[in-house]
Amino acid sequence: MAVAFHQAVRTLHSHERFDGLGSLKGFGNVSVKLSKGISGDSISVRRGGCHSSGLKLSVVRASASNTSVADPVSLTSGNKTSDSHKKSNETALILIRHGESLWNEKNLFTGCVDVPLTKKGVEEAIEAGKRISNIPVDMIYTSALIRAQMTAMLAMTQHRRKKVPIIMHNETEQAKLWSQVYSVETMKQSIPVITAWQLNERMYGELQGLNKQETADRFGKEQVHEWRRSYDIPPPNGESLEMCAQRAVAYFREYIEPLLLSGKHVMIAAHGNSLRSIIMYLDKLTSQEVISLELSTGIPMLYIFKEGKFIRRGSPIGPSEAGVYAYTRTLALYREKLDEMRH
Repeated sequence: MAVAFHQAVRTLHSHERFDGLGSLKGFGNVSVKLSKGISGDSISVRRGGCHSSGLKLSVVRASASNTSVADPVSLTSGNKTSDSHKKSNETALILIRHGESLWNEKNLFTGCVDVPLTKKGVEEAIEAGKRISNIPVDMIYTSALIRAQMTAMLAMTQHRRKKVPIIMHNETEQAKLWSQVYSVETMKQSIPVITAWQLNERMYGELQGLNKQETADRFGKEQVHEWRRSYDIPPPNGESLEMCAQRAVAYFREYIEPLLLSGKHVMIAAHGNSLRSIIMYLDKLTSQEVISLELSTGIPMLYIFKEGKFIRRGSPIGPSEAGVYAYTRTLALYREKLDEMRH
């Protein structure tokens, strides 16, 4: 039943953290009740203390002959996967800026307005997926905006593991219930996708929807440049890069970094400013260095998290997979096992 519990916990509300090792963070006192159901066992997780609401999760219990939910493509051999993660503590972090959006194409300030990808943006997302098709992915985080979500989903169609990304709907109790997956076998072939507004693009305030060239003509190039490229000066009723960084980095540190530490490989599909903010944290950039950082749409960046440090392994201007990623030994072994599965 522990296996089923491990899978069920992955569908919990994104504001409650699962550390990837079978424990829950942020729940206070937790009681777990197991009961029989028509489809299998039911797990009820109920919060104690000041929380009065409960969360109910139902899963199909794995058979005695097939209780492992580990990825068949293991980065290690034998039955010491967990121990190996603790020893090597090497995990992959992929960052992707969404492909071109309809408002990128029209040269409009987009910010937090929710617009989809163009045909070119779709092609960029698919190309990004090809570049990361040999990199392990256990969890995906995106912003709450459709262009980032489309990029993540389209990229994963190219991954050689062929796992299906599933957006976790935790907006209401009914949403959680109606989107519940009742098969452990299906969950083994799925990747949870967590959406978070904290990863949204910087909110451009009264500039949203305006043409960038017309705005420069109206307010002056210097003023618009200051709004767009300064670190701590926001546009009218909008966010500065500093304000965007406060929410994006805080979310990364609270929810994503612990997953990497626990041995999970994570992909983040987000936006120019929220990703610049995270890169500022990863690379320890100054406020002056980050304002000159440019990220191309649809080009993945790869970091290796090892021994508590982030090491950049990819360049945003690399022309091909070989040029972008210098594989570590662990990633090379993962790719070899993917090749073995193909034959």
